[in-house]
Amino acid sequence: MTRTVPGRTDHVVVVGAGLSGLSAALHLLGAGRRVTLVERDALPGGRAGRLTRAGYRIDTGPTVLTMPHLADEAFAAVGDRLADRVELIELRPAYRACFADGSALDVHTDGPAMEAEVERFAGPAEAAGYRRLRRWLEQVYRAQMRRFIDRNFDSPFELLTWDLARLAALGGFGRLEPAIGRHLRDERLRRVFSFQALYAGVPPRRALAAYAVIAYMDTVAGVYFPRGGMHALPQAMADAAAAAGAEFRHGQEVVRLERRGSRVTAVVTADDRIPCDAVVLTPDLPVAYRLLGRTPRRPVRLTHAPSAVVLHAGTDRTWPQLAHHTLSFGARWHGTFDELTRAGSLMSDPSLLITRPTTTDPGLAPPGRHLHYVLAPCPNTDIGPGAADWHDLAPRYRDRLLTELERRGLTGLAAAIEEECLVTPADWQAQGHAAGTPFSAAHTFRQTGPFRPRNLVRGTDNAVLAGCGTTPGVGVPTVLLSGKLAAARITGGPAPTPRPRTDRQTTEGIPS
Repeated sequence: MTRTVPGRTDHVVVVGAGLSGLSAALHLLGAGRRVTLVERDALPGGRAGRLTRAGYRIDTGPTVLTMPHLADEAFAAVGDRLADRVELIELRPAYRACFADGSALDVHTDGPAMEAEVERFAGPAEAAGYRRLRRWLEQVYRAQMRRFIDRNFDSPFELLTWDLARLAALGGFGRLEPAIGRHLRDERLRRVFSFQALYAGVPPRRALAAYAVIAYMDTVAGVYFPRGGMHALPQAMADAAAAAGAEFRHGQEVVRLERRGSRVTAVVTADDRIPCDAVVLTPDLPVAYRLLGRTPRRPVRLTHAPSAVVLHAGTDRTWPQLAHHTLSFGARWHGTFDELTRAGSLMSDPSLLITRPTTTDPGLAPPGRHLHYVLAPCPNTDIGPGAADWHDLAPRYRDRLLTELERRGLTGLAAAIEEECLVTPADWQAQGHAAGTPFSAAHTFRQTGPFRPRNLVRGTDNAVLAGCGTTPGVGVPTVLLSGKLAAARITGGPAPTPRPRTDRQTTEGIPS
């Protein structure tokens, strides 16, 4: 029997109105709880926030939305529908991958379209390999989702199921890079299906093959963009929660928790005291543990994922070679991961994600203007430059990025910028993110599944954690699930996640 919060749970305070907190709130409301959300910012969204400058509407957090059925499940908990509140646009292509040799590949999540593109790019043998890879990705996803991702764990022994044997038979406990290589020989194609390991904070050659589930989400299940920007999703979730009776306290930061014995009895902000029967904490782990007054002991110190420098640029022009999402790969690959995760140095030959949301929604910028989001992975502050170092480093690194992007074909980018915002590990750390990274604890084997920081904390009976630092982990789909799993600790558990629906069809048996 999965552990749940004992005693009365009628009124739950959710600290943080990010995606995990909003997901938890909707599931709690659907189970009949009274919910109050306390958010330090003026808007909901947390990391999926919104910055408005001179008519540019900038998403400050994630830019890639996959598995939207997980958000729809949260809406459904209160009898609402994602489709009634947000217009989702499927991106075709999901990405454009550009390589140092001048070649480019459009990454489609539709099977036949991607097979044709792979054949054009690398020939029929690689297209056949892609078909095999796609089937394997689907099998890995199906073996993991219900038993290992969408699940609360109380003990590592709960891993011992037939699904574990199935995952092992699929090679899930080998390494990701060789697993991809069994299907694809072209090194460029291997990158397209393994770069996602960086989301998990582990180089592809060291990551478990089980993390191919992220490649499934990115390259099979569909990539979407909400009209109005990514912030439209948390705003819609907040609207649905408010319509279902949730109370929001924006602009209030939680300063402490009142306790009576092992139970939290009230959440205290600088302005108010909110009595509660249970609390869901969504801040990054160090903040949550500080509020609880206790950091769980672990045999080995947490290892954090790499961080990122993000340049938000509003420009008076754009470049036609850019898709909505463009992956610009440097010539180096393994060396780049060594720099990010071992040497602690900035990428000497960067691989970058460039997002141009105005490709899909021109209304995010003034007429005739464009938004560009450049994400450059960098070491976290544990192993790389410290937060104080970024004061002088940030402007120099910004100029290096622009010079490199112009060298790669975005001629005139620096001169075209009208509005910009540069975010560095120092900014992430100032927001309360450990090691200056928004990606939290890396998904090493010892920090995954039941080995990841639990969403229940010993010594406090009625507090539950949610967010990317706890189970199941980093990324929009998993953060939405973390809220659902936190709510289940309080309510006793919702129905299992339905399998994802896709409107298009392939011949590989993708869930429909």
